[in-house]
Amino acid sequence: MGEMKSMQMGVIGALFLSVASSVSIVICNKALMTNLGFPFATTLTSWHLMVTYCTLHVAYRLNFFENKPIDTKTVVLFGLLNGISIGLLNLSLGFNSIGFYQMTKLAIIPFTVLLETLFLNKKFSQKIKFSLFLLLVGVGIASITDLQLNFVGSVLSLLAIATTCVGQILTNTIQKKLNVTSTQLLYQSAPFQAAILFVSGPFVDKYLTSLNVFSFQYSPIVVGFITLSCLIAVSVNFSTFLVIGKTSPVTYQVLGHLKTCLVLAFGYTLLHDPFTPRNIAGILIAVLGMLLYSYFCSVASKSKQGSSESAFIGKDRDTTPLLSQEKENHEAKKLDKHSAV
Repeated sequence: MGEMKSMQMGVIGALFLSVASSVSIVICNKALMTNLGFPFATTLTSWHLMVTYCTLHVAYRLNFFENKPIDTKTVVLFGLLNGISIGLLNLSLGFNSIGFYQMTKLAIIPFTVLLETLFLNKKFSQKIKFSLFLLLVGVGIASITDLQLNFVGSVLSLLAIATTCVGQILTNTIQKKLNVTSTQLLYQSAPFQAAILFVSGPFVDKYLTSLNVFSFQYSPIVVGFITLSCLIAVSVNFSTFLVIGKTSPVTYQVLGHLKTCLVLAFGYTLLHDPFTPRNIAGILIAVLGMLLYSYFCSVASKSKQGSSESAFIGKDRDTTPLLSQEKENHEAKKLDKHSAV
């Protein structure tokens, strides 16, 4: 029982860390990009990952965690896939309207459910599917304002959805199948994620913004915000792997939409962004969907745990007579031998 409570506290801590760090980095990056005019999102992400790797390397040297070797091919492909998915999401935002980009992010949940059902034989109850539907409707109402379609943008969005879903499913699967922690996986994959974004980032950003990251005028305040963003990103990247490993890719995406609602609310209260009754209604529907999802998952988890305990008890009851019977047979054989002598 104590171990179960400790595990639940670990999950709650991971979820809280993920929400707090993600909302913080969104506010920091919004100030950096909107107020200070630094538009190089892909390059900034590569710096985030490099700082994350360096921080984890220092932690490893100080014996804060043990490094567990993972197959090089697996780590390289996993790192490159995650790096590509980030680049594709940024390109999707550049080629599409903000409304269609939000639709792309919303589509990640049903696509993840579909992939896990088809390839991992994971079952999602009708109640959980309904709660996810409610959540997506709410976030859609709150955040989608315009939908402008174009062929290139649609293709990029589909590729971004596919790579993001597969990357997040692999984040969960690799940790469980290879018995590695989120820290160990992030430590080994971060250099490859950073490398592909560091090389492609300046080109992607120049294509999207028509500006050169290397010729940008870096004032002390811009450098300060970039440093702050990179430090918060360490927590964001760590908590992402932690949450996906401890829960599931779908739960992580649900958490992501909670962050969206919180960012909208913070934007209204702190930055005085426009806020309409539609935004409020959407957020309330989304929060209801999240609460229902959390409740149904909790009920399913307890039911599964109860079934496992019943199976274990039943197994003990079934095996006891067999053991007793074997013992009786053995004694009977010994008596037969003595009788024969």
